[in-house]
Parts: sequence; structure tokens; C-alpha cells
Amino acid sequence: MKPVSLLCLCALVILHGLEAVVHKGLTYGERGSDLGIQVFQQVALSRPLENVVMSPHGVASILGMLLPGAHGETRNQIIRGLHYKKNGPYRMLKKLHKALTKSNQDAVLIANAIFSQEGFPMDASFEATNKDNFQSEIRGLDFRNPGGAASEINNWVNNKTKGFIPTLISPGMLDPEMTRLVVLNSIFFKGLWKSPFQPWNTKMRPFTRGDGSVHSVPMMSQLSLFNLGMATTPQGEKFRIIELPYHGNAISMLIVLPSDEDTPLSRIIPHISTTEVQNWSKVMHMRKVQLAIPKFTADAEVDLEAPLSALGMTDMFSEAKADFMHISAEPLHVSKALQKAKIVVNEEGTKAAAATAVIVQTRSSPPLLKVNRPFLFLIRHKPTGTILFMGQINQP
Repeated sequence: MKPVSLLCLCALVILHGLEAVVHKGLTYGERGSDLGIQVFQQVALSRPLENVVMSPHGVASILGMLLPGAHGETRNQIIRGLHYKKNGPYRMLKKLHKALTKSNQDAVLIANAIFSQEGFPMDASFEATNKDNFQSEIRGLDFRNPGGAASEINNWVNNKTKGFIPTLISPGMLDPEMTRLVVLNSIFFKGLWKSPFQPWNTKMRPFTRGDGSVHSVPMMSQLSLFNLGMATTPQGEKFRIIELPYHGNAISMLIVLPSDEDTPLSRIIPHISTTEVQNWSKVMHMRKVQLAIPKFTADAEVDLEAPLSALGMTDMFSEAKADFMHISAEPLHVSKALQKAKIVVNEEGTKAAAATAVIVQTRSSPPLLKVNRPFLFLIRHKPTGTILFMGQINQP
């Protein structure tokens, strides 16, 4: 029998019809974020002059949703990639979901869903585990009508991301005969700066892009106390870290800016991890500075198959090797995995969204600190260490 395929989208997953290395001391949010950061590193290094925006947590979430359906080496590869404990991380993932979404002054909305072919015999345990631990919606669709199915899925994504991501998949991604599941994760974040920038202080200023060209961009500016630090890579490359907290204090944006104007982001990116981010707190101190950072809007779409495969998760994409026997007795594999993400940063704060899918087919006088060249940003949930969003900005 020809294996049915799965389409996996980070914030959208479509399914067509060893012992894990435990990172001691890391939360489950950090473990999953590390995998997402590794995916980001591959994508950013392949697009050195572009804007790249991703949700590391979104990548981990979609794999976490597939995990209870995986068996054998397919499951082992996902466990190893996520650095989860071998025997069921679901109780901890349920706590993480609750911690990230509990009521606070910054809105973090996470939604999960599994769309299955009408009449598809999905394992009751797989369905129950996703409902209980990920609060997943389970819906039936007729993938034999790809246009209608894609429209319904995109409506769900558009609704859950507050219109930030109006479309995630196209009808052409859905094989009318072979698609059995689309697994979706969406994350929407809206945070107001603890110390907002005043619009009248926003001026057009020069920004030097990665290719050396200089462009005039709107730069926000304010004189305030910021948590600042300086760190160094093992190769001696120095970079500044600037923390901009959001109003609720639980979440902040970290901006990473190479100290030397001639140092490209590509020399810094490989050294970012949740442990490294955690260690930055040891070198950061409150200082009064005049900070100038660009307003920006950035979005990106990333195909996750190549980076996940490079990280050892190959079997789930193989018709011959994929083993999702705990989803269904029917042979399944992931036919596509992708993520779309968007971020808007202005004087008031930040709005960001990401959608990931898998298709299973079968940051004297006060100094002036200018962020006027390519930089990295991370939006981090401090209580759990989870990296909700991450990006490189070359063209604000």
C-alpha cells in the first residue's frame, strides 16, 4: 500500500494519508526552543542578507503534537531533537502551555488544531493526548476538495493570528487522495513596551544593511534606563545585548548587535542557545542611555523539512521509514512542514504571530546607543525561558 502523507506546518501541520540526551537544568520550554533556534540558525545562515522571522516554540509545539502518534525510530528522532525525556513529556508540556498563556498584561495566544479527513480512523489515544495536553481542536475536513479544505484551514489560521497570517497553505499542498491530517499550531503575541517610545521622537535616520547599502528608516528614540550587556563568542566576536521589557514584565525583547560594524550576524548566530541567553543576565546591568532602534515589520515563510532533516529527524519525511502507527494503522508520513511568521515593532510595542503546519500525507552624559545595522531579536518568556519569536533584521 502506498503510504499516505502528512503535511507539517509550523503553526500548520498537514499529514498525508535511542535514548534522548537530557539537557539537565533546562525547562521544557528551553529544550524545545533550542531545537527551534537550531532551525533558525540554518535558515538565517542560508539567507544572510534577508529578514528572517520564526517562532522557535512553534517548531517545538508542532513536533510535540506529532510525538504521541510516532513509534520506533521516528519517535526516537523527535525525542532526541527536542531533548525530551524518553517516557512521555506530556504533563510538563501541558504545564508549559498553561504558563505561557495564563492571564497577564502581555497577550500570548496559542492555539492548536488537527484537521483530519472525514472518516479517517484516528487513534483515540493520539486524539485524547492532543486534546488534554495541547488543548487541540479536532475537526473533520474533506481533503478530496482541496480548495474548500485549504480555505477552512486558512480561515482558522487567520482567526487565531488576528489576521496577521491570512493564508498558510495552498490547495496544491493537499493531495485529494492521500492527505489524511493537517496538524496546526499558531502563536499570537501582543506586548506594550514597559517604557513606550514617543511618536514625535521617531525620525528618519540612516541604517546600514548587510550588503553595505545605507537606507533612511524610521528610528524610534528614547532616553531611559535599559538593561544592557556585552558578551563574546568563543572566537572573540563581541556583541551588545539590549533588553526591552514589555508591560507585564514576564516577556521581553532582547536585541543582539555586533560591537564591530564589520562583524556580520553570521558570526554571532551559531552561538545563540537558551543557555547562552540565560547567561547574558550575568553580564547585563541597568544603564541610562539614549536608545535608537528602527520601527520594522518583517515576515517570512520557512520550509522546515531540510533543517529538521539536518538535525536528525529524517524518518518522518520518508514514505518507507516513517512510523506513525499510534495515529493510525494506515502508513503515514509527513509530506510538508512549514512555518509562516510576522512581526510588527513600533512605538507602542510589538505584535507578532506565527503559524506552523505539518501535513501528514499519508536588543558623564547618557551615551547614544544606535541599532543602525543588522541585528538579531529574541522575544523571551522569562519565567520558562521559552523563545516565542526570533529573527534577524537586515532591512527594517
